[in-house]
Amino acid sequence: MSEAASSAAPVPAPVIALVDDDRNILTSVSIALQGEGFTVRLYSDGDTALKALTENTPDLVVLDIKMPRMDGMEVLRRLRDKSDVPVIFLTSKDTEIDEALGLAMGADDYIGKPFSQRLLIERIRAVLRRAANRRAPPATGDDADTPAAEPIVRGRLTMDPARHRVFWDAGDGRRGDVALTVTEFLILETLAARAGIVKSRNQLMDAAYSHDVYVDDRTIDSHIKRLRKKFRVVDHEFKAIETLYGVGYRFNEE
Repeated sequence: MSEAASSAAPVPAPVIALVDDDRNILTSVSIALQGEGFTVRLYSDGDTALKALTENTPDLVVLDIKMPRMDGMEVLRRLRDKSDVPVIFLTSKDTEIDEALGLAMGADDYIGKPFSQRLLIERIRAVLRRAANRRAPPATGDDADTPAAEPIVRGRLTMDPARHRVFWDAGDGRRGDVALTVTEFLILETLAARAGIVKSRNQLMDAAYSHDVYVDDRTIDSHIKRLRKKFRVVDHEFKAIETLYGVGYRFNEE
């Protein structure tokens, strides 16, 4: 073994802060995360969590919305004044208003209860990867041979995979920023990468989820519905995502 290899420091495990007032969730999810190699810090209320998160920032926060003393929305609002740490919301609520507000406030993803622990772990890994891409310095020297992912421009749509940003040109000089979860971003990216080509539900599931995570194919229909609604907030005439009944979906450039 070379001297460089033997002296290399081990890569520290990502630190995940889990904030939830449900002790069962704290216990079961922390065991699952530790089993996947993560270091886990547990907090059962928002006030205590906020103090700890600002004093000793983790790599990612999994944050319940509905908690006593200080709810997750307020924790996120105050946290964003001091930190851009990635945040995934856990919630028993299933309203689009809550999701849209959370994402607009700076959450990175949103998972409703009850949830699959395996799915949560995949979402954590995906958000950590995107956070690492955002922090990465410009490539120099040999690293410049592997450029960052280029923005995808399809008609009025612009997607920036490196920064997880999506923009839609609504016309008349209006250009809206559309806040998407990681899952929604991956689905849209798959459709937009080959505009005009039909993608089946199975192909979209493969793009958005790990192969060992089971989701019903109708889950993709729900994601497509939410994607359309989010774009229609910016442009009420948005029709770029087309349904081909019995076949799948495709993105049409306008």
